Amino acid sequence: MIRYIKHKAIDFEKYDACIKNAKNARIYALSTYLNTVAHHWDVLVLRNYEAVMPLPWNRKYGIKYIYPPCWTQQLGVFSAQNIDKELMLSFLKAIPKVFLKTTLQLNTSCGYAYHHKKVNYVLKLEDSYENLYKNYRKDRRDRLKKFKKSGLSITVATQADDIIELFKNSYTYSKQLNIEDYQKLIVLSEQQELQPVILKIYNADGVLISGSIFFKDHHRIYYLFSANNKEGNKIQGNTAILDNVIYQYAKTHRTLDFEGSMIPGIASFFKSFGSEVEDYYLFSKRFAFLCNSLKK
Repeated sequence: MIRYIKHKAIDFEKYDACIKNAKNARIYALSTYLNTVAHHWDVLVLRNYEAVMPLPWNRKYGIKYIYPPCWTQQLGVFSAQNIDKELMLSFLKAIPKVFLKTTLQLNTSCGYAYHHKKVNYVLKLEDSYENLYKNYRKDRRDRLKKFKKSGLSITVATQADDIIELFKNSYTYSKQLNIEDYQKLIVLSEQQELQPVILKIYNADGVLISGSIFFKDHHRIYYLFSANNKEGNKIQGNTAILDNVIYQYAKTHRTLDFEGSMIPGIASFFKSFGSEVEDYYLFSKRFAFLCNSLKK
């Protein structure tokens, strides 16, 4: 039996335990994360939190709708057991009709033929750094040498505000995000439960030229946000920071999650580290009518 539980009635201890123990765990589904990024969220629960599906929602002109909050690439159903098509369909059908529009980005374990496929890149860090480095594309290894020749170093930090300011000042598309979204990212970076990893590169004058924000759980390292100015691009700051993370977490059970991308240039950058494609899926209510036909 799948129940719809409003936020105030959620057993957060059981909910978070389900997320953390899920085969397909994603940090975006933790209550700490959703409490920061979602305007509101409730949850669908199978029996005694054996499987859960968080439902982030908002209201506009009196209409309630489910949406993917900023900084959440993959949500959907989470469980310690395998998620088959029947279970997935049951959860989708259980979404209350009070939500007149539903748009969700479903994790890798939740997609089927009637969903729109999206592309993510991941790199398993089980092997030694030397072997992982050998799988870098030649041009990526060459560009990494630029950073080494610069004589600069990577600094571990605790604050991310200046990385966000660097992003705002360096990219024209930074205006696509609003002040509230940036503030949410700062709050996320301060949540120790999310195990933030904040890495920065300063030039010889002490000016920040490159920086990235990662989060960790037991399964993954999430490459959530990065920024470079022209000087940072010239010395291959992003390349150096990602290489540093791969070096630090090589021979572990974790996977480096690049969080995308459908943009060819960014996808090529991620592939150059030897990463593999991992699909996730977009579900929209306009596709829901296909659910019944697929069961026939």
